[in-house]
Amino acid sequence: MTDYQRDGLKWSKAAPEVIPAWVADMDLPTAPEVVEALRRRAEGDLGYPAWLDDAAVSPLATAFADRMSTRYGWHPDPSHVRTYSDINQALQVLLHLWTRQGDGVALHTPAYHPFLGTIETMKRRLHPIQLEPDGETWRSGTPDLASCRVLLLVNPHNPTGRVFTRQELEILAEQAERHDLLVIADEIHADLTYAPNRHIPFATLLPERTVTLTSATKAFNLGGVRCSVAHVGMPELRKALEEEPPFLYGSANLFGVEATIAAWRHGDAWLASTLDLLDRNRRTIATRLAGYRIPQATYLAWLPSDRNAETLEREAKVLLSDGSAFGPGGEGHVRLNFATTEPVLAEILDRLTR
Repeated sequence: MTDYQRDGLKWSKAAPEVIPAWVADMDLPTAPEVVEALRRRAEGDLGYPAWLDDAAVSPLATAFADRMSTRYGWHPDPSHVRTYSDINQALQVLLHLWTRQGDGVALHTPAYHPFLGTIETMKRRLHPIQLEPDGETWRSGTPDLASCRVLLLVNPHNPTGRVFTRQELEILAEQAERHDLLVIADEIHADLTYAPNRHIPFATLLPERTVTLTSATKAFNLGGVRCSVAHVGMPELRKALEEEPPFLYGSANLFGVEATIAAWRHGDAWLASTLDLLDRNRRTIATRLAGYRIPQATYLAWLPSDRNAETLEREAKVLLSDGSAFGPGGEGHVRLNFATTEPVLAEILDRLTR
């Protein structure tokens, strides 16, 4: 598979004879609009950008607000946007300011493992909301969030690919209102939702309790640009952020902002073509592997497996993410990243099935 190798983390971790399908990077070219924007910036002014001025509304915040409006019918206030290097940093800042050690954080499980690591490292208490198989998809019971301080909502969900319905979100909103919770909504996979499923921003249901975290990095394969946004709907939390030292958490870098704006404003043709490929890939897996529920979003397949990732790497020469890292409900599963070319996916499935 040498022809498909790239020099990033995903491929460099795997031995030469192993195909990597673990970390959430795509094996696809970057959108040309993003490449051109970065080229123009590199050939132009690399000094301090005008948006570093505290009095200015960042063009990234405006691009975010415009995208939410046109794509999802949500009209966020750009002045409520804060920038971070990535979603994990933003989450840690928010938990640091709004919670204390021992506070409960509710999270659908199995869960994106860096979030589990953050909760554990910061000595917050995980309150798992278990997702269970339900026909061709996944469901969760009505959670009781009385002992929690925060609901950390990952929608679309990683690793199952579930897109929560309006009814499910309304139940969570009612619980959050009743128990006076901050809702941190990680919606980074929203642009990777497959029709007829529809992503609903949680902030449209509970605007003054919700912090929305997102980035162009997943949908446009820009993990290395280190740029994300947080729309802070809660006034008390905005005040807490404003009272922090101004440089404590850093800011988005010039190239990250340029790449993100180009993706959100000009990259939708590339994204549509990519979604067509991913849609074919997610369905191809269903024809080859038993027990697999086709995800409603993301490019991640959550697969039942009687072998762990280490065994599959050794025996099948495919590097996957082991389910045990994803917390309760992760055992007996592996996660496969299918954002690759169709020939590479075919070889991955051949190796796994034999």
